[in-house]
Amino acid sequence: MDDCDAAFRLPQQRQKLILDRLAQEGQVLAARLAEEFQTSEDTIRRDLRDLAAAGLCKRVYGGAIRLSPASTSARVRHEAMTSRTHRLGRRLAGLIVPGQFVFMDAGTTVLAAATALPDGLAITVATHDPRIATALLGREGIDLILLGGRVDPLSGAALGLHALRTAMEMRPDLLLLGTCALNAAVGIGCFGVDDAEMKRTLVRSAGAVATAVANEKLGTAAPYLVAASDALSDLVVEADAPRAALAGLQALGVRIHPADDITEDGKQ
Repeated sequence: MDDCDAAFRLPQQRQKLILDRLAQEGQVLAARLAEEFQTSEDTIRRDLRDLAAAGLCKRVYGGAIRLSPASTSARVRHEAMTSRTHRLGRRLAGLIVPGQFVFMDAGTTVLAAATALPDGLAITVATHDPRIATALLGREGIDLILLGGRVDPLSGAALGLHALRTAMEMRPDLLLLGTCALNAAVGIGCFGVDDAEMKRTLVRSAGAVATAVANEKLGTAAPYLVAASDALSDLVVEADAPRAALAGLQALGVRIHPADDITEDGKQ
C-alpha cells in the first residue's frame, strides 16, 4: 500500500486503478475504494463522475459498473460469430415449444437460435431482422412473418415507425430478446435509441421474455435502458458464467439455463 500512496493522490492514477478494478470485477463501491485509497468518498464520487462523463463506466447508487463492450455493426458481429454464440443460440432455441408464436429480435445469438431450430415445430415466427428471416425461409413447420422498414446498420433490423407500429399489434407467446448489456440492478440495455424503443415495445407485448448473454455482457450497462431485469423470464448463459452476476437475477425470479445443458447435436 505504501508504494501506491503517492499514486492515490493523483486523480489520473486513481482513476486508472478504478478502471482496472472495473475490468476485473465489473463493479466498484465508492465507500470501499475510499477506504482502500485512503481518501474521501466525495473524491471517489468525483472520480466516478469523471469516468462516467468520459463514457468509461456507468454510475449507480453507491458506486459504478463497467459498460458493455462497444457495439459494432451487424455485419461485423455476424462475421465474428463464434462457437460460444452458437452454443448460446442452441440453448435459447431449446426454450421454444411447439405451437408457440415467437418473436425473434435482432442479434447474432438470436440468429444462432433461429438456425438451430428443428423442423416440424409448427410455430409462427415474426422478426424484423432480415438475416433471421433468411435463415428461416422455407423451413418446414415455421410460419414466417417479416416486419418491414428501413434497416438499421447497427442493429441489422428494420426499425422506425412502420416496424414499430406492426410490432405493437403483435402478442407473441415468447420473445427471444437481443441483449447488449445486463445487470440485475440496472436492467437490460442496448446501444441504439430506436433499437431500445423497439425492444421496449416487444417486451411489453410478449407473454414471456428470454435472452442469452455471453459472460462479458453480464453485470454491465449500455446507454439505453430497455427494461428492468425482472422483465426476463429466462436467461441463457455460458457454462462458466460468474455466479455473483447471476445471483441477483435469480433473486428476481429469472430462470437460468447454462448453455452446456445442450450438446453439439442439439440434444438435451
